[in-house]
Amino acid sequence: MSSHSSSAQFPVARPRRLRRTPALRRLATETRLHPSNLIQPLFLREGIDQPREISSMPGVYQHTRESLRKAAAEAVSAGVGGLLLFGIPIDKDPLGLGATDPDGILQVALRDVVEEVGDATVVIGDVNLDEYTDHGHTGVLGPDGDVDNDASIERLADMAVVQAEAGAHVIAPSAMMDGQVGRIRAKLDAAGFPHVPIMGYSAKYASAFYGPFRDAVESSLKGNRRAYQQVPGNIRESLREVDLDLAEGADFVMVKPAGAYLDIVRLVAEHVDVPVAAYQVSGEYSMIEAAAAKGWLDRDQVVLESLNSIRRAGASIIISYWATEFATRLER
Repeated sequence: MSSHSSSAQFPVARPRRLRRTPALRRLATETRLHPSNLIQPLFLREGIDQPREISSMPGVYQHTRESLRKAAAEAVSAGVGGLLLFGIPIDKDPLGLGATDPDGILQVALRDVVEEVGDATVVIGDVNLDEYTDHGHTGVLGPDGDVDNDASIERLADMAVVQAEAGAHVIAPSAMMDGQVGRIRAKLDAAGFPHVPIMGYSAKYASAFYGPFRDAVESSLKGNRRAYQQVPGNIRESLREVDLDLAEGADFVMVKPAGAYLDIVRLVAEHVDVPVAAYQVSGEYSMIEAAAAKGWLDRDQVVLESLNSIRRAGASIIISYWATEFATRLER
């Protein structure tokens, strides 16, 4: 049989046929990004009367109470799946007492946003002492100057309870203390909040991509957090951390950062049967915005490509500073 007749009998597949028109490309798309996959982080700053743009994160703001409500409503109108709230206090101290004050800045943010949007989206409280401590660590320090893990998880659990009392729909402990999820679960249950889920920052790496975020929350940290965040070169450690969080009662797990750790996102997504979140962190945001400002790349296309890469890797939840803006550009 000639090669010509063989080709006619068994036509060669041509993938480009499915790329010819926008409609065909939509029909053949394997992974879809929906607004409900996105979570918008928002910051409430104590003591300001106008929104304040974060210098290293152009387009992202420290909000007043009024502008926070407006930003939350805009996010809901865009269809985002959730809002992740951070509070920035004026006063800091060694124990981060503002974190557990019922009238502390994050509890104010939670009450305001829940009052504004109700159950139209998921309102999430960040459980971490770093914004509230004068030393900038995510827990409290022992007499030797190191982070005291067990004392820290008690403070974090108390923080989770006051957030639940303020109306948080989900609690997201990000301090990377051993046993934090289990202690938070126990205290939430005992306080009458067994229905409040926990989103564990399970695989959180000691990354240099967090720099702009520390500007955003006016971190007091001197030094680093390598003693309790994960080693960037490690893979198996992530699965161990994920398994520990799930055993302690986590309802979601998270990988942070997202872009430089897509292999970990994929690994975790294949390993668990709970929703997987990935945090597209401040450094990822700022790099793209800076390059776009120079005219070096197509901002909108690169943002969408980066979001789709995280979704394709297996994350069903993506925390991104572009969530509200780009949710409006996605197919519902």
